[in-house]
Amino acid sequence: MIYFDNSATTKPSQEVLDSFLTVSETYYGNASSAHQFGLDADKLLRKSHQQAGQIMNVEPTEIIFTSGGTEGNNLAIKGVALAYQKRGKHIITTTIEHPSVLSACQALEELGFNVTYLPVNQSGVVEVESVKEALQADTILVSIMHVNNELGTIQPIKEIGELLKNRPTTYFHVDDIQGFGKISLDLKRSYVDLCSISGHKIHGLKGTGLLYVKEGIRLFPLFHGGGQQTDKRSGTENLAGIVSLVRAMRLITEQKLHHPEYLDHLNQQLRQRLQEIPEVVINTPEGQAPHILNFSIPAYKPEVVLHALEENHIFVSTKSACSSKRTDESAVLRAIQLPRERTTSALRVSFSFQNTDGEIELFVRVLKRIIKELSKVMG
Repeated sequence: MIYFDNSATTKPSQEVLDSFLTVSETYYGNASSAHQFGLDADKLLRKSHQQAGQIMNVEPTEIIFTSGGTEGNNLAIKGVALAYQKRGKHIITTTIEHPSVLSACQALEELGFNVTYLPVNQSGVVEVESVKEALQADTILVSIMHVNNELGTIQPIKEIGELLKNRPTTYFHVDDIQGFGKISLDLKRSYVDLCSISGHKIHGLKGTGLLYVKEGIRLFPLFHGGGQQTDKRSGTENLAGIVSLVRAMRLITEQKLHHPEYLDHLNQQLRQRLQEIPEVVINTPEGQAPHILNFSIPAYKPEVVLHALEENHIFVSTKSACSSKRTDESAVLRAIQLPRERTTSALRVSFSFQNTDGEIELFVRVLKRIIKELSKVMG
């Protein structure tokens, strides 16, 4: 079996599963309880905040553990918007954001907020000048993803942060769910105020994630209740999930440190092999995120190719897992003005550190055979 859909979700590592089981069995007390089981759980929770802060080079108090990327993005966007709406109601984002960002912004528009959706250039990158021109006196939030989940394009986060650093009334949120552990991002040096990550994208468990919130930023909470996590995210903490998330963060950070060029090597190998197939057109520009490669096979339905690959125990995706069932056309590829024959025939391969050169070789051989077989049927 070859699994090339790691941007949709990853296989949890054994170390992550072990940590989840150990905490579930041993530290099952409620961290808010005053007895010893509660105190032990609270101690482990505080340690998790410290370790996550160390990995991200931020303060432990700036970490809010969430249920994943969707909650993190919603908490950042709605939390800032509702907390600071008396200051302003203008938000800036891009047309190629994850649905959890776009839908959150659209929901805020129903509440009277004004959202500017910036286009991207033909390389899938938002121009810093476009952000500058879109800024208004009442802009309270700019939300831009680090790495696009379909195309793999990297946004100029540091440059946008530089642009915003002298605007104390405008906060900068970055969706780093596809970037964390693959593309370095220094939150402090990039002047990022809020940052979301998700556990199941880095060999952690579904239902785990975190939101970095710079000290001093207020959030209107999505959940009201017992006031956990400094009243920003009420609810009994998922301690086993939190510990497993921190474990996953540490593991992928170490993998990237010890094998910094590995994902790029896989990407280049696949790119070179795909260029040998006349029917294939590569959509992801050179020099983007190493773990994502998007390509089209015009005139071939992507679902047909996907299922033919699946019959050979090879798993890829047509688009983002959060939008792949909605429409035949990729909104991201449409946003970079590709012709419809490519926007409706795209496939995405996404790697992890567990993939190999041999898997790429077998994938290309099978893909060539599938294209040949389909051309006979169509011919």
